[in-house]
Amino acid sequence: MDTRTSPYRLRLNQMRDVLAREGWHALLVPSADPHLSEYLPEHWQARQWLSGFTGSMGTLVVTIDRAVLFADSRYWEQADKELSGSGIQLEKINTGASLAHVDWLARQVPAGATVVVDGDVLSLAQAQALLRTLGSASITLRTNTDPVAQIWPDRPALPQQPVYEHRAPFAGQSRADRLAAVRQAMASHGATHHLVSSVDDIAWITNLRGSDVTYNPVFLAHLLLDLSGATLFVGAGKVPADLAQRLSEDGVKLAAYDGVASALAALGAGQVLLVDPRRVTFGIRHNAGADCKVVEAINPSTMLKSRKSDADAAHVREAMAEDGAAMCEFYAWFEAALVALPGSAQVITELTVDEQLSAARARRKGFVGLSFSTIAGFNANGALPHYRATAESHAIIAGPGAVDTGGLLLIDSGGQYLGGTTDITRVWPIGSVSPAMKRDYTLVLKGTMNLSRARFPRGTASPMLDALARAPLWEQGIDFGHGTGHGVG
Repeated sequence: MDTRTSPYRLRLNQMRDVLAREGWHALLVPSADPHLSEYLPEHWQARQWLSGFTGSMGTLVVTIDRAVLFADSRYWEQADKELSGSGIQLEKINTGASLAHVDWLARQVPAGATVVVDGDVLSLAQAQALLRTLGSASITLRTNTDPVAQIWPDRPALPQQPVYEHRAPFAGQSRADRLAAVRQAMASHGATHHLVSSVDDIAWITNLRGSDVTYNPVFLAHLLLDLSGATLFVGAGKVPADLAQRLSEDGVKLAAYDGVASALAALGAGQVLLVDPRRVTFGIRHNAGADCKVVEAINPSTMLKSRKSDADAAHVREAMAEDGAAMCEFYAWFEAALVALPGSAQVITELTVDEQLSAARARRKGFVGLSFSTIAGFNANGALPHYRATAESHAIIAGPGAVDTGGLLLIDSGGQYLGGTTDITRVWPIGSVSPAMKRDYTLVLKGTMNLSRARFPRGTASPMLDALARAPLWEQGIDFGHGTGHGVG
Protein backbone atom coordinates (compact mmCIF):
# COMPACT_ATOMS: atom_id res chain seq x y z
CA MET A 1 0.00 0.00 0.00
CA ASP A 2 1.15 3.53 -0.77
CA THR A 3 2.32 5.05 2.50
CA ARG A 4 0.44 8.24 1.60
CA THR A 5 -2.82 6.34 2.19
CA SER A 6 -1.63 4.88 5.50
CA PRO A 7 0.31 7.19 7.81
CA TYR A 8 0.90 4.23 10.09
CA ARG A 9 2.87 2.34 7.43
CA LEU A 10 5.00 5.43 6.96
CA ARG A 11 5.60 5.74 10.71
CA LEU A 12 6.48 2.07 11.00
CA ASN A 13 9.00 2.48 8.19
CA GLN A 14 10.52 5.48 9.97
CA MET A 15 10.65 3.46 13.18
CA ARG A 16 12.44 0.63 11.42
CA ASP A 17 14.99 3.12 10.11
CA VAL A 18 15.69 4.07 13.74
CA LEU A 19 15.99 0.41 14.76
CA ALA A 20 18.45 -0.27 11.93
CA ARG A 21 20.51 2.84 12.67
CA GLU A 22 20.80 2.05 16.38
CA GLY A 23 21.43 -1.67 15.90
CA TRP A 24 18.22 -2.74 17.67
CA HIS A 25 16.08 -5.65 16.47
CA ALA A 26 12.69 -4.87 18.07
CA LEU A 27 10.73 -2.10 19.76
CA LEU A 28 8.12 -2.72 22.47
CA VAL A 29 5.42 -0.04 22.91
CA PRO A 30 3.07 -0.63 25.85
CA SER A 31 -0.16 1.30 26.43
CA ALA A 32 1.10 3.25 29.42
CA ASP A 33 2.57 6.44 30.80
CA PRO A 34 4.94 7.05 33.75
CA HIS A 35 1.92 6.53 36.04
CA LEU A 36 0.78 3.25 34.44
CA SER A 37 -2.67 4.68 33.81
CA GLU A 38 -5.20 2.95 31.57
CA TYR A 39 -6.37 6.23 30.06
CA LEU A 40 -3.53 8.40 28.82
CA PRO A 41 -2.83 12.04 28.01
CA GLU A 42 -2.14 12.50 24.29
CA HIS A 43 1.58 12.97 24.98
CA TRP A 44 1.85 9.34 26.08
CA GLN A 45 -0.34 7.73 23.40
CA ALA A 46 2.65 6.43 21.48
CA ARG A 47 1.10 3.04 20.72
CA GLN A 48 -2.00 4.68 19.22
CA TRP A 49 0.06 7.21 17.23
CA LEU A 50 2.29 4.50 15.80
CA SER A 51 -0.40 1.88 15.05
CA GLY A 52 -3.73 3.68 14.60
CA PHE A 53 -5.40 1.36 17.15
CA THR A 54 -7.44 3.51 19.55
CA GLY A 55 -8.35 0.91 22.19
CA SER A 56 -7.39 1.75 25.76
CA MET A 57 -5.28 -1.40 26.16
CA GLY A 58 -2.93 -3.24 23.83
CA THR A 59 0.79 -3.79 23.28
CA LEU A 60 2.61 -3.09 20.03
CA VAL A 61 5.81 -4.83 18.95
CA VAL A 62 7.75 -3.57 15.92
CA THR A 63 10.65 -5.59 14.57
CA ILE A 64 12.88 -5.07 11.56
CA ASP A 65 10.42 -6.99 9.39
CA ARG A 66 7.16 -7.41 11.34
CA ALA A 67 4.67 -5.47 13.44
CA VAL A 68 2.24 -7.14 15.84
CA LEU A 69 -0.46 -5.74 18.14
CA PHE A 70 -1.44 -7.86 21.14
CA ALA A 71 -5.04 -7.19 22.25
CA ASP A 72 -7.67 -9.07 24.26
CA SER A 73 -11.15 -10.04 23.10
CA ARG A 74 -12.71 -6.70 24.04
CA TYR A 75 -10.89 -5.15 21.11
CA TRP A 76 -10.66 -7.84 18.41
CA GLU A 77 -13.41 -6.46 16.16
CA GLN A 78 -12.19 -2.90 16.67
CA ALA A 79 -8.56 -3.80 16.03
CA ASP A 80 -9.40 -5.67 12.82
CA LYS A 81 -10.96 -2.49 11.44
CA GLU A 82 -8.42 0.02 12.69
CA LEU A 83 -5.34 -1.99 11.70
CA SER A 84 -6.58 -2.58 8.17
CA GLY A 85 -3.95 -1.42 5.67
CA SER A 86 -1.37 -0.62 8.34
CA GLY A 87 0.71 -3.74 7.89
CA ILE A 88 0.24 -4.60 11.58
CA GLN A 89 -0.85 -8.12 12.50
CA LEU A 90 -3.37 -8.64 15.31
CA GLU A 91 -2.35 -11.21 17.89
CA LYS A 92 -5.42 -12.26 19.91
CA ILE A 93 -4.79 -12.80 23.61
CA ASN A 94 -7.13 -13.98 26.37
CA THR A 95 -6.87 -11.09 28.83
CA GLY A 96 -5.37 -7.62 29.07
CA ALA A 97 -3.06 -8.94 31.80
CA SER A 98 -1.49 -11.46 29.42
CA LEU A 99 2.26 -11.30 28.85
CA ALA A 100 2.05 -13.15 25.52
CA HIS A 101 4.19 -10.47 23.90
CA VAL A 102 7.08 -11.41 26.20
CA ASP A 103 7.12 -15.03 25.03
CA TRP A 104 6.62 -13.87 21.42
CA LEU A 105 9.71 -11.68 21.62
CA ALA A 106 11.74 -14.53 23.08
CA ARG A 107 10.74 -16.72 20.12
CA GLN A 108 11.08 -14.15 17.35
CA VAL A 109 14.14 -12.13 18.31
CA PRO A 110 17.46 -13.84 17.63
CA ALA A 111 19.95 -14.51 20.43
CA GLY A 112 22.37 -11.65 20.90
CA ALA A 113 19.92 -9.03 19.58
CA THR A 114 18.47 -6.07 21.48
CA VAL A 115 14.86 -5.22 22.35
CA VAL A 116 14.26 -1.57 23.24
CA VAL A 117 11.44 -0.10 25.32
CA ASP A 118 10.99 3.20 27.16
CA GLY A 119 11.55 2.14 30.77
CA ASP A 120 9.65 5.18 32.05
CA VAL A 121 6.37 3.67 30.78
CA LEU A 122 7.12 0.01 31.57
CA SER A 123 5.84 -1.37 34.86
CA LEU A 124 8.39 -2.81 37.23
CA ALA A 125 6.52 -6.13 37.22
CA GLN A 126 6.54 -6.32 33.39
CA ALA A 127 10.20 -5.34 33.25
CA GLN A 128 11.07 -8.15 35.63
CA ALA A 129 9.21 -10.63 33.40
CA LEU A 130 10.95 -9.29 30.29
CA LEU A 131 14.41 -9.40 31.84
CA ARG A 132 13.85 -12.95 33.05
CA THR A 133 12.45 -14.34 29.78
CA LEU A 134 14.64 -12.42 27.34
CA GLY A 135 17.71 -12.99 29.47
CA SER A 136 17.21 -16.75 29.28
CA ALA A 137 17.10 -16.39 25.47
CA SER A 138 20.34 -14.31 25.45
CA ILE A 139 18.44 -11.20 24.31
CA THR A 140 19.39 -7.76 25.67
CA LEU A 141 16.70 -5.40 26.98
CA ARG A 142 17.43 -1.67 26.70
CA THR A 143 15.19 0.66 28.73
CA ASN A 144 16.95 4.04 28.95
CA THR A 145 15.58 5.70 25.81
CA ASP A 146 12.29 6.60 24.11
CA PRO A 147 12.73 5.65 20.42
CA VAL A 148 9.30 6.92 19.35
CA ALA A 149 10.35 10.45 20.30
CA GLN A 150 12.85 10.39 17.43
CA ILE A 151 10.08 10.21 14.80
CA TRP A 152 7.24 12.12 16.50
CA PRO A 153 8.09 15.79 15.81
CA ASP A 154 4.66 17.24 16.65
CA ARG A 155 4.13 15.21 19.82
CA PRO A 156 1.55 16.91 22.08
CA ALA A 157 2.95 18.68 25.14
CA LEU A 158 2.20 17.51 28.65
CA PRO A 159 -1.20 18.80 29.86
CA GLN A 160 -1.20 22.06 31.78
CA GLN A 161 -4.69 22.00 33.30
CA PRO A 162 -4.87 23.39 36.88
CA VAL A 163 -5.10 21.23 39.98
CA TYR A 164 -8.00 21.90 42.34
CA GLU A 165 -9.07 20.71 45.77
CA HIS A 166 -11.64 18.00 46.48
CA ARG A 167 -13.37 19.40 49.55
CA ALA A 168 -15.73 18.28 52.30
CA PRO A 169 -18.33 16.91 52.47
CA PHE A 170 -17.33 14.82 49.45
CA ALA A 171 -13.78 14.30 50.72
CA GLY A 172 -14.51 11.91 53.56
CA GLN A 173 -11.22 12.46 55.40
CA SER A 174 -8.81 15.33 55.71
CA ARG A 175 -5.54 15.29 53.79
CA ALA A 176 -3.62 15.13 57.08
CA ASP A 177 -5.57 12.05 58.18
CA ARG A 178 -4.94 10.28 54.90
CA LEU A 179 -1.23 11.05 54.96
CA ALA A 180 -1.08 9.73 58.54
CA ALA A 181 -2.86 6.50 57.56
CA VAL A 182 -0.40 5.89 54.71
CA ARG A 183 2.57 6.55 57.02
CA GLN A 184 1.21 4.05 59.52
CA ALA A 185 1.12 1.43 56.76
CA MET A 186 4.64 2.42 55.70
CA ALA A 187 5.84 1.70 59.21
CA SER A 188 4.53 -1.86 59.01
CA HIS A 189 6.93 -2.39 56.07
CA GLY A 190 9.81 -0.67 57.84
CA ALA A 191 9.81 2.01 55.15
CA THR A 192 11.21 5.49 55.65
CA HIS A 193 9.96 6.62 52.22
CA HIS A 194 7.12 5.68 49.90
CA LEU A 195 6.85 6.55 46.20
CA VAL A 196 3.36 6.83 44.71
CA SER A 197 3.13 7.31 40.93
CA SER A 198 -0.44 6.12 40.27
CA VAL A 199 -2.60 9.20 39.74
CA ASP A 200 -5.72 7.78 41.39
CA ASP A 201 -3.81 7.03 44.59
CA ILE A 202 -2.24 10.50 44.58
CA ALA A 203 -5.64 12.14 44.11
CA TRP A 204 -7.06 10.15 47.03
CA ILE A 205 -4.15 10.77 49.41
CA THR A 206 -3.94 14.50 48.74
CA ASN A 207 -7.66 15.30 48.23
CA LEU A 208 -6.71 16.95 44.94
CA ARG A 209 -8.26 16.63 41.49
CA GLY A 210 -7.45 17.68 37.94
CA SER A 211 -8.36 17.19 34.29
CA ASP A 212 -5.14 16.02 32.67
CA VAL A 213 -6.81 12.85 31.37
CA THR A 214 -10.07 12.90 29.43
CA TYR A 215 -13.06 11.75 31.52
CA ASN A 216 -10.85 11.18 34.59
CA PRO A 217 -10.59 13.79 37.41
CA VAL A 218 -6.85 13.27 37.93
CA PHE A 219 -3.58 15.09 37.28
CA LEU A 220 -0.05 13.97 36.41
CA ALA A 221 2.22 13.86 39.44
CA HIS A 222 4.46 11.71 41.61
CA LEU A 223 4.28 11.76 45.41
CA LEU A 224 7.21 10.90 47.70
CA LEU A 225 6.32 10.50 51.36
CA ASP A 226 8.72 10.33 54.28
CA LEU A 227 7.98 9.93 57.98
CA SER A 228 7.06 13.57 58.53
CA GLY A 229 6.44 15.23 55.16
CA ALA A 230 5.79 14.69 51.48
CA THR A 231 6.84 16.10 48.11
CA LEU A 232 4.40 16.43 45.24
CA PHE A 233 6.20 16.45 41.89
CA VAL A 234 3.82 18.31 39.57
CA GLY A 235 3.95 20.60 36.55
CA ALA A 236 4.95 24.21 37.21
CA GLY A 237 2.02 26.57 37.68
CA LYS A 238 -0.59 23.81 37.92
CA VAL A 239 -1.20 24.34 41.66
CA PRO A 240 -2.60 27.80 42.57
CA ALA A 241 -0.76 29.73 45.29
CA ASP A 242 -3.56 29.51 47.87
CA LEU A 243 -3.79 25.74 47.41
CA ALA A 244 -0.01 25.42 47.62
CA GLN A 245 -0.18 27.19 50.99
CA ARG A 246 -2.80 24.76 52.31
CA LEU A 247 -0.68 21.83 51.10
CA SER A 248 2.33 23.28 52.90
CA GLU A 249 0.33 23.46 56.12
CA ASP A 250 -0.21 19.70 55.80
CA GLY A 251 3.49 19.08 55.23
CA VAL A 252 3.29 18.71 51.44
CA LYS A 253 5.80 20.73 49.44
CA LEU A 254 5.82 21.16 45.65
CA ALA A 255 8.63 20.29 43.24
CA ALA A 256 9.09 20.09 39.47
CA TYR A 257 7.35 17.17 37.77
CA ASP A 258 10.63 15.79 36.43
CA GLY A 259 12.39 16.23 39.77
CA VAL A 260 11.34 12.83 41.10
CA ALA A 261 14.39 11.10 39.59
CA SER A 262 16.91 13.24 41.47
CA ALA A 263 14.91 12.99 44.70
CA LEU A 264 15.01 9.20 44.51
CA ALA A 265 18.71 9.24 43.63
CA ALA A 266 19.38 11.18 46.84
CA LEU A 267 18.08 8.31 48.99
CA GLY A 268 20.95 6.41 50.55
CA ALA A 269 22.10 4.03 53.24
CA GLY A 270 19.71 3.49 56.14
CA GLN A 271 16.69 4.56 54.09
CA VAL A 272 13.99 2.15 52.92
CA LEU A 273 11.80 2.93 49.91
CA LEU A 274 8.38 1.27 49.55
CA VAL A 275 7.08 0.83 45.96
CA ASP A 276 4.26 -1.13 44.36
CA PRO A 277 5.81 -3.13 41.47
CA ARG A 278 2.53 -3.03 39.53
CA ARG A 279 2.07 0.70 39.98
CA VAL A 280 5.52 2.13 39.46
CA THR A 281 7.64 2.03 36.32
CA PHE A 282 10.95 0.30 35.90
CA GLY A 283 12.70 3.49 34.82
CA ILE A 284 11.52 5.59 37.75
CA ARG A 285 12.13 2.90 40.38
CA HIS A 286 15.73 2.47 39.23
CA ASN A 287 16.52 6.08 40.01
CA ALA A 288 16.62 5.08 43.67
CA GLY A 289 20.07 5.42 45.24
CA ALA A 290 22.21 2.29 45.08
CA ASP A 291 22.51 2.11 48.89
CA CYS A 292 18.79 2.59 49.49
CA LYS A 293 16.86 -0.57 50.32
CA VAL A 294 13.72 -1.07 48.19
CA VAL A 295 10.68 -2.94 49.51
CA GLU A 296 7.96 -4.07 47.09
CA ALA A 297 4.35 -4.28 48.27
CA ILE A 298 0.91 -3.10 47.24
CA ASN A 299 0.36 0.64 47.69
CA PRO A 300 -1.21 1.17 51.15
CA SER A 301 -3.62 3.70 49.62
CA THR A 302 -5.01 0.99 47.33
CA MET A 303 -6.36 -0.84 50.35
CA LEU A 304 -7.27 2.28 52.33
CA LYS A 305 -9.39 3.83 49.60
CA SER A 306 -11.29 0.58 49.05
CA ARG A 307 -12.90 0.95 52.49
CA LYS A 308 -15.83 3.34 52.21
CA SER A 309 -17.23 5.13 55.23
CA ASP A 310 -20.98 5.49 55.72
CA ALA A 311 -20.69 9.05 54.41
CA ASP A 312 -18.75 7.87 51.34
CA ALA A 313 -21.42 5.26 50.61
CA ALA A 314 -24.16 7.88 50.97
CA HIS A 315 -22.44 10.13 48.44
CA VAL A 316 -22.15 7.23 45.98
CA ARG A 317 -25.85 6.46 46.39
CA GLU A 318 -26.71 10.12 45.83
CA ALA A 319 -24.63 10.14 42.64
CA MET A 320 -26.44 6.99 41.48
CA ALA A 321 -29.81 8.61 42.21
CA GLU A 322 -28.91 11.75 40.24
CA ASP A 323 -27.61 9.67 37.38
CA GLY A 324 -30.68 7.44 37.43
CA ALA A 325 -32.91 10.51 37.21
CA ALA A 326 -30.94 11.71 34.18
CA MET A 327 -31.33 8.34 32.51
CA CYS A 328 -35.08 8.26 33.19
CA GLU A 329 -35.39 11.73 31.68
CA PHE A 330 -33.59 10.47 28.60
CA TYR A 331 -35.71 7.30 28.42
CA ALA A 332 -38.89 9.38 28.48
CA TRP A 333 -37.59 11.52 25.63
CA PHE A 334 -36.44 8.46 23.70
CA GLU A 335 -39.78 6.64 23.91
CA ALA A 336 -41.69 9.76 22.89
CA ALA A 337 -39.30 10.38 19.98
CA LEU A 338 -39.70 6.81 18.69
CA VAL A 339 -43.50 7.09 18.84
CA ALA A 340 -43.48 10.42 16.96
CA LEU A 341 -41.01 9.25 14.33
CA PRO A 342 -43.20 7.40 11.76
CA GLY A 343 -44.12 9.72 8.91
CA SER A 344 -41.63 12.43 9.92
CA ALA A 345 -38.35 13.36 8.30
CA GLN A 346 -36.41 13.15 11.55
CA VAL A 347 -33.93 10.41 12.36
CA ILE A 348 -32.54 9.03 15.60
CA THR A 349 -28.91 7.96 15.37
CA GLU A 350 -26.34 6.68 17.83
CA LEU A 351 -25.06 10.26 18.00
CA THR A 352 -28.54 11.48 18.97
CA VAL A 353 -28.54 9.12 21.94
CA ASP A 354 -25.16 10.44 23.08
CA GLU A 355 -26.25 14.08 22.76
CA GLN A 356 -29.59 13.68 24.55
CA LEU A 357 -28.27 11.52 27.39
CA SER A 358 -25.25 13.77 27.99
CA ALA A 359 -27.52 16.82 28.11
CA ALA A 360 -29.77 15.13 30.66
CA ARG A 361 -26.78 14.33 32.88
CA ALA A 362 -25.43 17.87 32.61
CA ARG A 363 -28.64 19.15 34.24
CA ARG A 364 -28.18 17.05 37.40
CA LYS A 365 -26.85 18.35 40.71
CA GLY A 366 -23.15 17.75 41.32
CA PHE A 367 -22.42 16.74 37.72
CA VAL A 368 -18.77 17.24 36.73
CA GLY A 369 -18.55 15.48 33.38
CA LEU A 370 -18.91 12.12 31.64
CA SER A 371 -16.94 9.22 33.11
CA PHE A 372 -16.16 7.85 29.62
CA SER A 373 -17.31 8.43 26.07
CA THR A 374 -20.90 7.22 25.73
CA ILE A 375 -21.25 3.90 23.94
CA ALA A 376 -24.49 3.83 21.96
CA GLY A 377 -24.20 0.79 19.71
CA PHE A 378 -27.04 -0.41 17.51
CA ASN A 379 -27.00 -4.07 16.43
CA ALA A 380 -23.50 -5.01 15.16
CA ASN A 381 -21.94 -1.92 16.77
CA GLY A 382 -23.18 -3.17 20.13
CA ALA A 383 -20.77 -6.10 19.81
CA LEU A 384 -17.82 -3.71 20.21
CA PRO A 385 -17.31 -3.25 23.98
CA HIS A 386 -15.47 0.07 23.53
CA TYR A 387 -17.32 1.36 20.48
CA ARG A 388 -17.94 5.06 19.96
CA ALA A 389 -20.10 6.61 17.25
CA THR A 390 -18.53 9.43 15.27
CA ALA A 391 -19.86 11.90 12.72
CA GLU A 392 -18.00 9.92 10.05
CA SER A 393 -19.20 6.48 11.17
CA HIS A 394 -22.44 5.77 13.01
CA ALA A 395 -25.68 3.85 12.65
CA ILE A 396 -29.17 5.25 12.13
CA ILE A 397 -31.43 3.66 14.74
CA ALA A 398 -34.79 4.76 13.38
CA GLY A 399 -36.17 7.04 10.69
CA PRO A 400 -35.30 7.66 7.03
CA GLY A 401 -32.03 5.99 6.07
CA ALA A 402 -32.15 3.27 8.72
CA VAL A 403 -30.61 0.07 7.33
CA ASP A 404 -32.07 -2.20 10.01
CA THR A 405 -35.80 -2.11 10.77
CA GLY A 406 -35.18 -3.34 14.29
CA GLY A 407 -32.76 -4.90 16.71
CA LEU A 408 -30.95 -4.21 19.96
CA LEU A 409 -29.53 -0.88 21.07
CA LEU A 410 -26.79 -1.04 23.71
CA ILE A 411 -26.31 2.11 25.82
CA ASP A 412 -23.22 1.99 28.05
CA SER A 413 -22.62 5.35 29.72
CA GLY A 414 -21.75 7.10 32.94
CA GLY A 415 -21.02 10.35 34.70
CA GLN A 416 -18.58 11.91 37.13
CA TYR A 417 -20.31 13.58 40.07
CA LEU A 418 -18.79 15.31 43.07
CA GLY A 419 -19.79 12.36 45.22
CA GLY A 420 -19.20 9.42 42.93
CA THR A 421 -18.81 7.93 39.48
CA THR A 422 -21.35 5.89 37.54
CA ASP A 423 -21.10 3.32 34.75
CA ILE A 424 -24.46 1.94 33.59
CA THR A 425 -25.37 -0.40 30.74
CA ARG A 426 -28.89 -0.94 29.42
CA VAL A 427 -30.23 -2.67 26.30
CA TRP A 428 -33.28 -1.43 24.37
CA PRO A 429 -35.32 -3.42 21.82
CA ILE A 430 -36.00 -1.34 18.73
CA GLY A 431 -38.79 -2.53 16.41
CA SER A 432 -38.71 -6.26 15.77
CA VAL A 433 -36.08 -8.31 17.63
CA SER A 434 -34.87 -11.62 16.21
CA PRO A 435 -35.25 -14.95 18.08
CA ALA A 436 -31.44 -15.21 18.34
CA MET A 437 -31.29 -11.80 20.05
CA LYS A 438 -34.03 -12.82 22.48
CA ARG A 439 -32.19 -16.05 23.24
CA ASP A 440 -28.89 -14.28 23.91
CA TYR A 441 -30.48 -11.59 26.04
CA THR A 442 -32.37 -14.20 28.07
CA LEU A 443 -29.20 -16.21 28.68
CA VAL A 444 -27.40 -13.09 29.89
CA LEU A 445 -30.35 -12.33 32.17
CA LYS A 446 -30.17 -15.85 33.61
CA GLY A 447 -26.45 -15.39 34.27
CA THR A 448 -27.12 -12.07 36.00
CA MET A 449 -29.78 -13.70 38.18
CA ASN A 450 -27.45 -16.59 39.04
CA LEU A 451 -24.79 -14.18 40.22
CA SER A 452 -27.09 -11.78 42.07
CA ARG A 453 -28.78 -14.60 44.01
CA ALA A 454 -25.57 -16.44 44.90
CA ARG A 455 -24.56 -16.89 48.53
CA PHE A 456 -20.88 -17.48 49.15
CA PRO A 457 -18.40 -17.40 52.04
CA ARG A 458 -16.23 -14.39 52.71
CA GLY A 459 -12.92 -14.67 50.90
CA THR A 460 -14.30 -16.41 47.82
CA ALA A 461 -12.20 -15.51 44.78
CA SER A 462 -14.10 -13.58 42.11
CA PRO A 463 -13.17 -15.99 39.24
CA MET A 464 -15.14 -18.69 41.08
CA LEU A 465 -18.24 -16.47 40.96
CA ASP A 466 -17.61 -15.55 37.33
CA ALA A 467 -18.54 -19.11 36.35
CA LEU A 468 -22.05 -18.64 37.78
CA ALA A 469 -22.66 -15.80 35.32
CA ARG A 470 -21.37 -17.78 32.35
CA ALA A 471 -23.02 -21.13 33.10
CA PRO A 472 -26.31 -20.51 31.19
CA LEU A 473 -24.31 -19.46 28.10
CA TRP A 474 -21.89 -22.37 28.42
CA GLU A 475 -24.88 -24.74 28.37
CA GLN A 476 -25.64 -23.40 24.88
CA GLY A 477 -22.02 -23.60 23.75
CA ILE A 478 -21.42 -19.82 23.74
CA ASP A 479 -19.47 -17.35 25.87
CA PHE A 480 -18.67 -13.64 26.10
CA GLY A 481 -15.22 -12.19 25.63
CA HIS A 482 -15.14 -9.78 28.57
CA GLY A 483 -14.79 -9.78 32.32
CA THR A 484 -17.86 -10.10 34.52
CA GLY A 485 -18.75 -6.76 36.07
CA HIS A 486 -16.48 -3.90 37.07
CA GLY A 487 -14.41 -3.14 40.12
CA VAL A 488 -16.22 -0.86 42.55
CA GLY A 489 -14.11 1.10 45.00
